[in-house]
Amino acid sequence: MDFNNKTVLLTGASSGIGYSLAKLLPKENCSIALLSRRENILNDLANEIKIDGGQVRTYKCDVGNIEEVRNSFEQVRKDFGKIDIAILNAGVSSRTDVSKYSSSIAKEIFEANTLGIVNCVEQLLPDFIKRKEGMIVGVSSLADSRGYPRSGFYNASKAAATLLLESLRIELKPHNIKVLIVKPGFVRTPMTDKNEFHMPFLMDVDRAAKIILTGIKKEKKIIQFPLPIVLGSKIMKYMPDWLFDFLMSKELPARNN
Repeated sequence: MDFNNKTVLLTGASSGIGYSLAKLLPKENCSIALLSRRENILNDLANEIKIDGGQVRTYKCDVGNIEEVRNSFEQVRKDFGKIDIAILNAGVSSRTDVSKYSSSIAKEIFEANTLGIVNCVEQLLPDFIKRKEGMIVGVSSLADSRGYPRSGFYNASKAAATLLLESLRIELKPHNIKVLIVKPGFVRTPMTDKNEFHMPFLMDVDRAAKIILTGIKKEKKIIQFPLPIVLGSKIMKYMPDWLFDFLMSKELPARNN
């Protein structure tokens, strides 16, 4: 994949992995459309990366709001003519104990992590299919492997995102549209800074962004890292239910105190 003279759309660009990716993209000689809910941060970021000569524009957009997605994508196409690569990175997380089980929290997480991808893909496909080209890069997580205590909403939303992207990858291949799935482990971002538990192999966000960008260039179907967490997630996925339940239940008392 050559980014040269391509238009790259990036959601969730105001924080974490998206923010770091946005700072790398100008070096690829591409035009950049940055989307996020936090417009003030986007504008500061755009002014910073313009120094490197990148053509960049910002768009206030909540990916969970279909009207905002529709309007933003339409404006991006008007501004740049077309979208070549869409990096769908926007996402949220919240750890919730059963004593505070809330459908409103679940709604917020699924709207951002799952429906946010659906909303964006809906806007991309007509043009991509017509042109018979395009790339969709969806950011999921290695947390999609099991339902971990206090993270059920997040795990389920990422599992749904992974399966949606996997289905699209197969269906869109005859149309010459590539679908890549990004599955990071623990990355140091404002989202993970809220976690109260130990995060093994916690990775610097700039390093994670470089791995993702390299994976996109190589058109890897699944970009997953770091290797120890990749292997660990596979072990957890196929672990017998009785053993998984036993191990996870041992963590509950310490987390509930």
